[in-house]
Amino acid sequence: MKKLCAIFLIVLSVSVANAQIEQDKQLHFLAGGLASSYGYTYIYDKTKNKTKATFAGIGLAILAGTIKETIDSRQPRNKFDPKDLAATTLGGITVSVTINLFNRKKHVEIN
Repeated sequence: MKKLCAIFLIVLSVSVANAQIEQDKQLHFLAGGLASSYGYTYIYDKTKNKTKATFAGIGLAILAGTIKETIDSRQPRNKFDPKDLAATTLGGITVSVTINLFNRKKHVEIN
């Protein structure tokens, strides 16, 4: 869990530091990262399978983004924004892949 928090803080600092990206897209990126970290951690804890956990994390970010944009599209003077969904998805991909890269299996030596 400590690694997960450290990774998320790194991603947060990188995305916030980039002033050329709209704040709305940064928030979508962060939301995708949060959803992804939850999905990855939950599935990895249940299955101990990094591949399933990676896809679950990305999938949860996409699902969260799609639900958010669908809700937004039903509000007056608002629409489904594929760029917001892309930012959420990118946040999910970034976090899930990063966790996957740093999530090493512990080798137990038997004497």
